[in-house]
Amino acid sequence: MLPLQGLRVLDFGRVLSAPYGTQVFADLGADVVKVEHPEKGDDTRSFGPPFVGAFSTYFLAINRGKRSIALNLKKQGDLTLAKKLAAVSDVVVENFRPDVMTRLGLGAEQLLQENPRLIYASLSGFGRNNITQPGYDLMIQGLSGIPSITGAPDGEPYKCGASIADLVAGMNLVQGVLAALYRREKTGKGGIVDVSMIDGQLSLLTYHASAFLNAGVEPRRMGNEHPSIHPFRPYQTADGYVNICVGNDRLFVQLCKAFGHPEWAQDARFETNPKRVAHRQELDALLIPLFKSQSQKHVLVQLRKFKVPAEGMASIPEALQQAKTVTHESEHGPIQTLAMGFRIDNGPLGNPMMPPKLGEHTEEVIRQWLQ
Repeated sequence: MLPLQGLRVLDFGRVLSAPYGTQVFADLGADVVKVEHPEKGDDTRSFGPPFVGAFSTYFLAINRGKRSIALNLKKQGDLTLAKKLAAVSDVVVENFRPDVMTRLGLGAEQLLQENPRLIYASLSGFGRNNITQPGYDLMIQGLSGIPSITGAPDGEPYKCGASIADLVAGMNLVQGVLAALYRREKTGKGGIVDVSMIDGQLSLLTYHASAFLNAGVEPRRMGNEHPSIHPFRPYQTADGYVNICVGNDRLFVQLCKAFGHPEWAQDARFETNPKRVAHRQELDALLIPLFKSQSQKHVLVQLRKFKVPAEGMASIPEALQQAKTVTHESEHGPIQTLAMGFRIDNGPLGNPMMPPKLGEHTEEVIRQWLQ
């Protein structure tokens, strides 16, 4: 039995953040019903190229295992259907601007009056009590301060190449809903899960935030270097890059032995991590030419021989060679989507059901949920 088998999730989420979270519910066995506009559906259906047939690869990535129903919430009949479906749901998920669902009569307080056991998850840029502006990934990343510490020291700020503000919000939505469901098991009462994208991004600052809040040290862009550990960065070899992670003094001794320079570990400038951080430029003056003179393969062989954590720098095609995927059969041949980041009791990697066509399950869901 899958952990969420029998759970009904009514999913008003669209684009990336909420659908990323609700796909996890589907992977864990929940019956996730995706509510979409009858004409255009979720915006991500048109995010492309690339496409596989009529499906954008963007949409395919975050909507497996769900059933799609087509409702126009501006039409009274469809809105009434949506309210009836919410009344028999365990979880409602939405990521509209905070005032939209309330104006439609689908707000948290309104639905909880009809269904006190309901878990209502609202995901927005700045929290459900802030209706001033929408939240987009690029905006939230910029406001989080993360781009100010990303990029070359003398270059411009850079956002993360992946949409981490959306994705972290989706993960936080899953955590919040699962916690609320666990509480419901003990109390019988539902509740409201309020997911703020900006709060999620700020939480990622962790030790950077602590450095400023507690020591007054403002983090800065350092390229690929670590502010508090050294050497803990990529180094260029003769034919590629190697990420070297010397997380303690013992590993530094091993690094020095690996390349025939045990005396470096005895140097007063380098004998402890705080000293290596203080003298990082002097240490790099020794390490950079050493690694550049040798092949990536040789460097990795030596580091692994002496048990120093190190790996190469992969491209996306190279990285995906090690990825676990879920295969879906379609009229266009096999479709692959990335597996969940965890498994329970060696269970399935994800829901095998193909991402749905727009409105594909409307009649089926109404019949099963409401009759």
